Amino acid sequence: MVFDRLQQLTYQVNATSPPAHPFDPLSTAEIDAAVALIRKEHGTVNFNAVTLYEPRKAEMMAWLSDPQKAPRPTRAADIVAIAPGGKVYDGIVDLDQKKIVQWKHTPGVQPLITMEDLQDVEHIARKDPKVIEQCGIIGIPKEDMDKVYCDPWTIGYDERFGTSIRLQQGLMYYRPHVDDMQYTYPLDFCPIYNAETKEIIHIDVPPVRRPISKAPPNNYHPAAIEKEGGFRTDLKPIHITQPEGVSFTVNGRIIEWQNWSIHVGFNYREGIVLNNITFNDKGNIRPVFYRLSLAEMVVPYGNPEHPHQRKHAFDLGEYGGGYMTNSLSLGCDCKGAIHYMDAAFVNRAGASTIVKNAICIHEEDSGILFKHTDFRDGSMVITRSRKLIISHIFTAANYEYCVYWIFHQDGTVQLDIKLTGILNTYAMNPGEDTHGWGTEVYPGVNAHNHQHLFCLRVDPNIDGPSNTVFQVDATRGSGELGSTENKYGNAFYAKKTKYTTPLEAMSDYNGATGRTWEMANTNKLNPYSKKPVCYKLVSREVPTLLPKEGGLAWKRAGFARHAVHVTKYCDDQIHPAGRHVPQTSGEPSLGLPAWIEEAGPSCSIDNTDVVLWHTFGLTHFPSPEDFPIMPAEPMTLLLRPRNFFTRNPALDVPPSFASTPSQIAASSTACSCKKSDGSSVQV
Repeated sequence: MVFDRLQQLTYQVNATSPPAHPFDPLSTAEIDAAVALIRKEHGTVNFNAVTLYEPRKAEMMAWLSDPQKAPRPTRAADIVAIAPGGKVYDGIVDLDQKKIVQWKHTPGVQPLITMEDLQDVEHIARKDPKVIEQCGIIGIPKEDMDKVYCDPWTIGYDERFGTSIRLQQGLMYYRPHVDDMQYTYPLDFCPIYNAETKEIIHIDVPPVRRPISKAPPNNYHPAAIEKEGGFRTDLKPIHITQPEGVSFTVNGRIIEWQNWSIHVGFNYREGIVLNNITFNDKGNIRPVFYRLSLAEMVVPYGNPEHPHQRKHAFDLGEYGGGYMTNSLSLGCDCKGAIHYMDAAFVNRAGASTIVKNAICIHEEDSGILFKHTDFRDGSMVITRSRKLIISHIFTAANYEYCVYWIFHQDGTVQLDIKLTGILNTYAMNPGEDTHGWGTEVYPGVNAHNHQHLFCLRVDPNIDGPSNTVFQVDATRGSGELGSTENKYGNAFYAKKTKYTTPLEAMSDYNGATGRTWEMANTNKLNPYSKKPVCYKLVSREVPTLLPKEGGLAWKRAGFARHAVHVTKYCDDQIHPAGRHVPQTSGEPSLGLPAWIEEAGPSCSIDNTDVVLWHTFGLTHFPSPEDFPIMPAEPMTLLLRPRNFFTRNPALDVPPSFASTPSQIAASSTACSCKKSDGSSVQV
């Protein structure tokens, strides 16, 4: 029966579908085929992940260079499964050969917590006698247990339980009414849940109890706003239309737009993955980046009291940004002429599932691209810009993360992240001192200080794979005031420091010098500047990891210890906190620290295939304005071409208005720019 099903799925993949691009995420048919092979060989297991096993880079680069003649990279699935008894298996399924090429037991780890795992906890907690008892102590009667809610989190790490038992911690809340916002009524105890036995095994209870708050609900849904006076009435509609259609084309998952070519992938963990990013420089297709992704993040909370030290969520490595992705809605999440892409995953039972409209692709006006007015005669040029946005949004319990990859006409790549949703809250007694670790944002509601630290993985391919990273600091020129070389003291320059080893490349942001980092191809010089072609990382929202060195969060989040790390490329080094993140102790620190140690901190990263890892984000000291729902807080970074082009690469973008000095002198009403039909734009 299983074999027949496998034959049927193989037929679906190979006979009725065109060959997938090697970077394409697995289709539902491919997921089903991989699951059927595992079932046939290994029986009943729970599936944690079935995703694309990415092609090895050397094979993929050869195929991209000559897809007609080079061997097509193998299509394969990367598997994480949990067998009865909690044994974790990592596997690889060759989908072309229809065989399992790797199946290994990985002891001492816990794979990420899926949405299905999370949804189990609340129902069990409500029925647990120990939880019911604690609710009664703080003022919730037994008959109100249907009003008790639970946000399950991975436990992080707790030395009392170790790593052998798959655990979650329950952050508990109360809703007097089903429409009330639960984070107004946090509870003061924390159950520990065993995912294998599906039972509450322990409850952490504070030494000072905090009874349920008596404050009125603090809600943000429409009915609550109407009761408080209603919505604003002075907003007029804004319509975004493109009557002639969009300016980008979509071929499978390859987007062509304004000289850019981008393959748009997606996986359960990182969400959007962008591959083989190139720029058409007047007919010369120039590689820029091999792969871009948001590879990890950590959210350490700043309250040292037990058990809050466990609150440092790795939202990608512990839950999966793809798994938590929203199905996006036109007019709400995205506006304009939208192209959507779906995402395919596996559920615990091994069935493929689809999240519709997981990725939104659209254009937006982006203000002025360039402008100049000659003060002598009033001649001018004004060119407006537009941008291409590739986005997804994921919900991690209380928080929403809106991720926008933005491409500009001048060759710039921008990453914007907006944080919204609801603060994580904890109970407090009237008049209780928060000791500075949090803010009372509403009566009885303590919102703890925390950070959001994201790790950007940049695999540069700046005119080829041999790249070098430089640190660039704005630096005063040498020479004392009055000296020959710096008489007036006004000299300054861009001081460039080449990173030759991973140890040298461990660097932090310096706002005083406006520090940036350049990914350069030193084998190719700009014919004008005589400087290497490069792309510059411009990122100014780079807080220091605040948990102290040697502490739990510091040990587990090794990638966040510095703003930048640089490593020599390795196919399997994708996740900077390690492949399996839940319940890691940080001893040893997995991911980046381990890779650097294994390769040798003094190995050469000069003029070779490198990966730059950049940690950025914000530190959040909550305030009442962030409650009951937080206005979106943005952050941004740029990847900008420097010495990559010989002139402004966007000069050929049609201007909105242009007049020349000679036209002004001749009193001509003709504009040097053209409408879409070829006629002149009038002054």
